[in-house]
Amino acid sequence: MYLVDPSSLAPDFWSLMRSMMQLLQRGLLCLTAFLASAGIFTDGASSKALGVQGASAQYLLGLGIGDITGPVVETNMMGYASLSQVDTGLHMRQRSRAFIIADAANPSNRVVFINADIAMGDTGVRRSIVSALSSEFPGLYTNENIALSSTHQHSGVGGYLEDLLPQITALGYVNQSAQAIVAGTVLAVKRAHASLAAGKLSLGNTTVVDGNRNRSPSAYLANPAEERARYEYDQDKDLTLVRFDDANGNARGFLSFFAVHGTSIYENNTLVSSDNKGMAAYLYESSIEPDSMPGNNTFVAGFAQSNVGDTSPNTLGAFCESPGEAWDGQPCDFDHSTCGNKTEDCHGRGPGFRISDFESNKIIAQYQVDGAKTLMGQQLTPITGPVKWVHTYMNMSFRSFTLPNGTTVQTCPPAMGYSFAGGTTDGPGAFDFIQGDNSSNSQNPFWELVKGAVTPDPDQQQIDCQFPKPILLNTGFAHWPYEWSPNTVDIQMLRVGQLVILVMPGELTTMSGRRMREALRAKLISEGVLGDDAYVVIAGPANTYAHYVATHEEYSVQRYEGASTIFGQWTLDSYIDKYSSIVSYLADDATGQPPSDPAPVDQTSKAISLQARRLLNQTGVVFDAAGIGRDFGEVLTDVRTSSPYTAGEAVIATFVGANPRNNLRLEQTFLTVDQLVNGQWNAVRSDSHPSTTYQWTRTSTILGTSTVNITWVIEDGTPSGTYRLTYFGDSKPLIGNITPFVGHSSSFTIS
Repeated sequence: MYLVDPSSLAPDFWSLMRSMMQLLQRGLLCLTAFLASAGIFTDGASSKALGVQGASAQYLLGLGIGDITGPVVETNMMGYASLSQVDTGLHMRQRSRAFIIADAANPSNRVVFINADIAMGDTGVRRSIVSALSSEFPGLYTNENIALSSTHQHSGVGGYLEDLLPQITALGYVNQSAQAIVAGTVLAVKRAHASLAAGKLSLGNTTVVDGNRNRSPSAYLANPAEERARYEYDQDKDLTLVRFDDANGNARGFLSFFAVHGTSIYENNTLVSSDNKGMAAYLYESSIEPDSMPGNNTFVAGFAQSNVGDTSPNTLGAFCESPGEAWDGQPCDFDHSTCGNKTEDCHGRGPGFRISDFESNKIIAQYQVDGAKTLMGQQLTPITGPVKWVHTYMNMSFRSFTLPNGTTVQTCPPAMGYSFAGGTTDGPGAFDFIQGDNSSNSQNPFWELVKGAVTPDPDQQQIDCQFPKPILLNTGFAHWPYEWSPNTVDIQMLRVGQLVILVMPGELTTMSGRRMREALRAKLISEGVLGDDAYVVIAGPANTYAHYVATHEEYSVQRYEGASTIFGQWTLDSYIDKYSSIVSYLADDATGQPPSDPAPVDQTSKAISLQARRLLNQTGVVFDAAGIGRDFGEVLTDVRTSSPYTAGEAVIATFVGANPRNNLRLEQTFLTVDQLVNGQWNAVRSDSHPSTTYQWTRTSTILGTSTVNITWVIEDGTPSGTYRLTYFGDSKPLIGNITPFVGHSSSFTIS
């Protein structure tokens, strides 16, 4: 159920929201946005992948997986912030992968790293996860040692974030989405806890050249030339991997970090999926345990996000898709990513562009898999040393601090710039907003008139603080009906031996990540916390979603990443200052936790639903009906039975359906492909395999009828034999309980 009925609120507000959502559908909240950030080895340590496996088991290691897939229909996806991107089915389930590391000599010293197939970490979701785990395991798992990171994928279920701004295109808070993430993640951690056993850790990295591209190269060029000269690429190419072995040296899994946006699957997709990192995890895990259904495997492959801010998986570059125009097919404008001075037609192209974005998704995933396999086949540097953690909260609104040069500066309450509405080449905006323009009136005079009706007009202090960003949405001063953006963020670091993970609440750009890693590594060494073998990686966006972190120089350019750096031009320096100030809490003999600003106030208790059925005349699950003379699960369009199928063909069947929101089927499936073996039907594919899709269509709102299409594209190497498609559904009567049902296609053969 939803916490506030929108019909009970002021009609003027809902009139404004309807108008606003129509205007912002693609431009204003083009959250290609809400992109994630994460990290990788410090450059001073990235070449260190030498050594041999440790001789003794210093750690207790636990790994677990849980299904976190929310409602796959009738909800908006999180990432692109497009009102039209409403879920219509499922391509691959979303999952959380949990990694627990405990000191074998003192098992109460432990950390939990959660890598979730979601767009970004969230304060409210994390609060619920921490509450559940701390209740079940008192004193073991706490607010301080649990990190909730994200793969920053853009094709997953939305509506789960606590603050209002990222909820708008999801039409408010969707409790079912949030609860699925919480339940599946808690299950993943519980499974990891149950699997705790003595083991060893080792560390290495490799180069993945073709797996990403800088989507804002003109902003990167604003950084000092001498700094840029230290790096071969304008994008981090290192993939860092932590290997988890049992006490005998057998691999149980790994946790890797590589910076690439989860935007391989484009905005026009409406099937819930897990983008390139979820695909990479599937590809690796299935290669180790090919006979296990996805999610039932014991080997856990973690592909975590890093300093992702200006990365893109669309590695062919951005081109104009403007049929009939002279610039059609040409590269987009370098400085502004426009085509004919407009953003809408400028789109990044993935490596499988000529085939499909799903093919691009698989290619980018495979690059990461190949990098991980390279490292898993090597002898890596043993990780040795204690398990430590530090966590605190930092209020970023008007936070004053001193730069290394002695200058006092301050951060700002949150605000979004005009270029935020311009979007990126992964998902362009609209309404003539463009990236890389520090002006406001020249971009869109209309918004100069109406923006104050959306959020309060900024006062001079905020204008000066956010300079040179022209403020479009003054979200830090928008408190009704509750907070639009976070003011307070999680500051967290996890240490395991010589490895330190900077758990970041935003998306750091390439150069921001490099500066962050370098500064923290230097501080860890200078304070004697670690030696010269110190490794530092960035993980995020995690715990709190506080948008982007651009360098001071990139901020001045005001491309998308700079305009989305909500706390102003000194955001990165504030993070460096704060994280550096608490490294002593990671020392071998350190105890306690640092002083903290007050924790963010719970927003979920105030959360509202702008339900589509209220505003857009769509209907939720009132009831399901099979239709006159029909039964749920009955086949409407059957598979081909007259001749065999061959590899590469699509097997399709249509069934009398029911709304999948009736039962998310967590840890289960909406479909199977069954093979007849010795007179028994054995499931060989599920809705978590990339070769299958589940598509739901409402055929009549009034009558409550719907259909389900199940498709299986037969993979190369599929054994010949007899097969069938099975549909698992749950129907809701007008009066009574939700009831499960099953439908089967006719049997068919593969030659």
